[in-house]
Amino acid sequence: MSFINDIKQAFNKANIVEKILYINVFLFLITALFQDFIINWFALPAGFDDFIHKPWTLISYAFIHQGFFHVLSNLLVLYYLGNLFLNFYSKKQFLNCYFSGSIFGGIIFLGYYYFIHKAEAGALAGASAAVTAIFIAIATRIPRYALQLRFIGSVELWVMAAIWVVLSVLQIASPEKGSAIAHLSGAVFGFMYAKQMEKGNDIGKWFESIMNFSSNTISTKKSGPLKTVYKSGKKSAEEEVSKTKQRKINDILDKISKSGYESLSQEEKDFLFRSGKE
Repeated sequence: MSFINDIKQAFNKANIVEKILYINVFLFLITALFQDFIINWFALPAGFDDFIHKPWTLISYAFIHQGFFHVLSNLLVLYYLGNLFLNFYSKKQFLNCYFSGSIFGGIIFLGYYYFIHKAEAGALAGASAAVTAIFIAIATRIPRYALQLRFIGSVELWVMAAIWVVLSVLQIASPEKGSAIAHLSGAVFGFMYAKQMEKGNDIGKWFESIMNFSSNTISTKKSGPLKTVYKSGKKSAEEEVSKTKQRKINDILDKISKSGYESLSQEEKDFLFRSGKE
């Protein structure tokens, strides 16, 4: 029981990226035990007629992994680049990009086999579209940010993103091209997400709105009729502080884009680190 309690405590203390990792690992273990059942009911079918009877698979497929190296590669990329993503975006924006990228990849996968290549194909499973959306979004935001890779050295994000995309393009030639299509769709969404965020437009905001609506509906049912709440000037002050902080982050990002991460002062690096932890 202490082991289970330790896991619960670790999950509660984890940030949003780490919570997604925990969920994926748990569901991978469940899939390993009941693989045929899980794949049949929760992977995204290539046939549109099958999908109509299992619409939840448009979301659930992103939490289903069949192979150990498949889940390992996705989660390693998500851990490092997801936490980097949180240095420049909020946790809500992480969820917006992650789930919207996953759903966009699933829709393109369905559309491909319905309109272009009407053939029998395996069901789609895995978080690759969602992970790729996060990867490409942060690489678009800070392309010259360099990661130190063991045995390789310093590699800028745009180089890593380009290699990731090229590997997906090459995979299109394989029989399992559906996965590659979902990966590339996630990459396109991630690029669009970052570019639109530069203009102050969160194209994944619809996901946040749905989650807020669901949360408010549940809260209303539990607490009874809504009560009138009078706002004070506190919120306006908080919003102003948030805007000032975002402007400072944007200035630092511009500096990274022009001169690279190493051009930042220690104070600027610490500021980004603290911002990502909030």
